[in-house]
Amino acid sequence: MGRAFEYRRASKEARWGKMSKLFPKLGRAITMAAKEGGPDPDTNAKLRTAIMNSKAQNMPKDNIDAAIKRATAADVSAMLETTFEGKGPHGVLVYIDAATDNNTRTVANVKSYFNKVDGQLLTNGSLDFMFTRKAVVEFELPSDQSVDDIELNLIDFGLEELEVLEPDSDGEETPVATAIAYGAFEDFGVLTKGIEDAGLTLKKANLKRLANDPKEFTDEQIENIEKLLDKLDEDEDVQEVFTNIA
Repeated sequence: MGRAFEYRRASKEARWGKMSKLFPKLGRAITMAAKEGGPDPDTNAKLRTAIMNSKAQNMPKDNIDAAIKRATAADVSAMLETTFEGKGPHGVLVYIDAATDNNTRTVANVKSYFNKVDGQLLTNGSLDFMFTRKAVVEFELPSDQSVDDIELNLIDFGLEELEVLEPDSDGEETPVATAIAYGAFEDFGVLTKGIEDAGLTLKKANLKRLANDPKEFTDEQIENIEKLLDKLDEDEDVQEVFTNIA
């Protein structure tokens, strides 16, 4: 189906592979999920998937437990989830999800990143029509079930679209085929649970902002855009970055 993600997947994985930056972001996502829906992953789908995503990145259990406990700390009560929208080099559109305990600091930092590349922050709401928020869940495809049967079953749990990915051997002799399920933002918990109940192995689950009209950029333009994306990814207050790059 070829749906474009927020920016080139390989590039994102390379940046987020830096454990010193990755673990704090994952921990903050766990803390915010526990603060919002409670510390029990069995009754909090957002927390359950945040923990799963952290385990997929080899985050130690002690770190995960500590992040859950921080949800009841006094300083977390002041933690704010916020968004930023901007236009970067070559007109690339950027949508940012952040979590911060000091909004003044975060606004100043994000604004400086755009200024350094001759970009600009936009008024919140400016890009709402350019992105659609979706539940995006990646899971392994079992060899004993057909894709059609899986798709038919998941429709009852809010599945809108199923994308089968090319197997990535990752050094394995027998590559595991995977698929990505897309659903409405409000069906995130239901879709994730439906995949779990079907006995499928979850790999990642997130709420994504997908570009409605992805745009192609040249390699040279991408190189300039990467300078902004790298700065944003290095900021611990920034949780997710989405663009309209095809």
